[in-house]
Amino acid sequence: MVKPWYKQFWPWFLILLPLTVIVWTVITVIIFSKNSVSLVTEDYYKKGKGINVDISKQKIAKELGLSASVSSQNKEIVINFDKGVTAYYPALSVMFAHRTLPGKDFTTMLTPDANGVYRLTTDSKIEGPWFIEITPHNNEWLIQGRVSFPSQNPTKLSN
Repeated sequence: MVKPWYKQFWPWFLILLPLTVIVWTVITVIIFSKNSVSLVTEDYYKKGKGINVDISKQKIAKELGLSASVSSQNKEIVINFDKGVTAYYPALSVMFAHRTLPGKDFTTMLTPDANGVYRLTTDSKIEGPWFIEITPHNNEWLIQGRVSFPSQNPTKLSN
């Protein structure tokens, strides 16, 4: 006597293979949609056009003899700023951009102490590679570079 198809092994085995692929595909899509990583900026065209502006701002910083170095200890980030030929230490707008996690990016305004040292105390310890842009309040010039935190030895930013 022949068993009906639904009581045999092979039809269920053949149905189970594509069904497993479908289930895992749905699970993968759900996981990736909830944990997307945005490595490409939304306004990449505008950012690309802005590179020329950044280069001219970097040239101004170089002409003024400006430079900066960044170091960190625990939750404190220290920026040693050389004011070059400028008359005073300006208030600085410092942008910290994480290389892969845009949700961690932040910008802060810093003022110097009497020696031209800028200090920032963060809520939590900053670790990993970061891109830093330093500009004055009027955005006249730009100093930027990459820093890997924690860094007890100062990392010089380029201009």
